[in-house]
Amino acid sequence: MNIPRCLLALVLLGGLLAQAEAAPWVAGLHPMTLTDPVDDRPMQALAFYPAIGATRSSRIDGYPVDVAEDAPVALGQFPLLVLSHGNTGSPLALHYLATALARQGFVVVAVVHPGDNARDHSRLGTLSNLYGRPLQVSAAITAARDDALLGPYLNDGKVGVIGYSAGGETALIVSGAQPDLDRLRQYCLERPGDADACKTHGVLIADRSELAPEADSRVGAVMLMAPLSLLFGRHALAGVHIPALIYSGDSDQLVAVDRNAEALARKLPITPDYRLLAGAGHFVFMARCDDEQRARMPALCKDADGVDRRHIHHSLQRDTAAFFSQTLGAPALDQRSAASAAPRQQQR
Repeated sequence: MNIPRCLLALVLLGGLLAQAEAAPWVAGLHPMTLTDPVDDRPMQALAFYPAIGATRSSRIDGYPVDVAEDAPVALGQFPLLVLSHGNTGSPLALHYLATALARQGFVVVAVVHPGDNARDHSRLGTLSNLYGRPLQVSAAITAARDDALLGPYLNDGKVGVIGYSAGGETALIVSGAQPDLDRLRQYCLERPGDADACKTHGVLIADRSELAPEADSRVGAVMLMAPLSLLFGRHALAGVHIPALIYSGDSDQLVAVDRNAEALARKLPITPDYRLLAGAGHFVFMARCDDEQRARMPALCKDADGVDRRHIHHSLQRDTAAFFSQTLGAPALDQRSAASAAPRQQQR
């Protein structure tokens, strides 16, 4: 019996995903110190990976995370993903997604962008931030492949990039997009009240005029959440020839959907899988809040009536794993890894 290749591929993919979802792995956490290509100073990253061991509940940057720090890596060959957070944000805001992907057989390296994170805003509104962020993603790819703990377990295929908000802009540049700075100036003339995008009135500070956008040919797919993408017209996106999965909320209060995700979905050379979430705001993609966070940052924790952040996150976890498995190749599992973890699974 001849089975069409496309059908066979779907059957095999379904089996691999089911196996990955059932894999008795936990999310390992491996802190990394990299070199910032902008100024050669140290920069931090957190790597989440499929691990064997017991997790501990830790509070990192104010977020409760269940991880096994520097536990043994599960046996196999796993796709690499790099996560880029939003302006003045933390990759820990997306810990639910990073840990879920790790449990399903992906290595996720989450960069803390220097000068543009929760503790340091010094590069906001600068060229070194716009063009430095993609360079930092590339540095994270290289560092992960060279890492003594993680490198031996990474497959040699293409890499996926996950970008949230300004991280979406970063993901597009590292994928081949060429920012058009005149578009930012024009946008800020039209919408000067957009405090997030127009803090410098549409003119970026030319602190490092020698920097330029640099694509990384190792990137093979992107997943974007509420992407900041108004710098890219159709011509600026002409070099992006990879698949994309895009999520946005139709009630985003920070990143105007019509000028960002919606326009991006129309202009990308390869039509993306675009999901518009009814009633959802900009912060729906961030981890659900506990009592301490609700008291400290209520605006980031509350969703509109009828919006179920938990349900949205479950869909994101499932669909992102499926998307990257299809575009990058599914994790190559080693049966010895599952067997060695089986006793721990039975003890649950």
